[in-house]
Amino acid sequence: MPEIYIYLGFALAAYSVIGNDVIQTLGTFISSNEKRPWWVLWLFAGGILTVTLLYGWYTHGGDVSYGRLIGDPDKFSLDNPKYPFIQDMSWWYILPPLVLLVVTRLGIPVSTSFLILTFFLPKGLTPMIIKSLIGYGVAFGTGLVFYLLVSRFTERYFLRNPEISKKSQIFWTVLQWGSTGFLWTQWLIQDFANIYVYLPRQISALEMTLSLGWLLLLLGYIFKKQGGAIQGIIKSKTNTSDIRSATFVDCIYGVVLYFFKELNRVPMSTTWVFLGLLAGREYGIRIAVEGRADGNMHRMVFRDIGKAALGLVISVVLVWAIHVIKTGELWMDIT
Repeated sequence: MPEIYIYLGFALAAYSVIGNDVIQTLGTFISSNEKRPWWVLWLFAGGILTVTLLYGWYTHGGDVSYGRLIGDPDKFSLDNPKYPFIQDMSWWYILPPLVLLVVTRLGIPVSTSFLILTFFLPKGLTPMIIKSLIGYGVAFGTGLVFYLLVSRFTERYFLRNPEISKKSQIFWTVLQWGSTGFLWTQWLIQDFANIYVYLPRQISALEMTLSLGWLLLLLGYIFKKQGGAIQGIIKSKTNTSDIRSATFVDCIYGVVLYFFKELNRVPMSTTWVFLGLLAGREYGIRIAVEGRADGNMHRMVFRDIGKAALGLVISVVLVWAIHVIKTGELWMDIT
């Protein structure tokens, strides 16, 4: 039974993470390439996923999480979290991905890092929250400053000139696909931990091959259905279907994720970083192009923050409830 829960937990976690988090990374890519066959986009993203997974597995001795799950075996610190592999896994460990499936269907951008990883290491919640809040602030400030400086020259032009010449289309396509590839690798390195936390910290070649096949199948499903419910958050933002605007979003998002990836090995919520960037971008565009941000703008941003906060509350409550079931104690140490 523990082995069934291990592999079932992995399968559900992969399905949940791909369905919820991938859209944050590939959402603008999907929106700005809606006229292309879905399988072309899938081959591109799937190829990068395959290379990133194989590289991490080979260079880290079978650890595809790039060291984000292992940490220092002799100590726990903010810079070196260690997420234990649960050999005698019980049924309650499959609850987080199941809950994630439900809230994803409702279009709520829940952080998979909070919801899944906290089950394996409750003490990791506090550093994850701190890093994610900092990530939101950095992404918001970066997006705000960047778009305040360039929107009057770029977004205003893009909005007034939606048609792109054939020569410019080729240039922007190459640039956007390159920026998407960079962003996609940074996201995968961060979020592989959320999926592979259910499997041993060093997986075999067979486990790596089978898990890769499952991830590619799920990714193809996401492209086939053009993103799902979470894609609505992308489409609600200004001009995200324009390939030129999408390129800027992907570049900035990728750079921010790269910065935090190099900062330390603590997992973080890429969801919060993504929402922070979109919020800063919206404020920057509205102020630069229209001269102000109206009430609708404020409500949209706070609605997104509210959804992310709701996801955090759901995560903490679920982890606490399972803690009570397991130990019978109401107090749970997360510091």
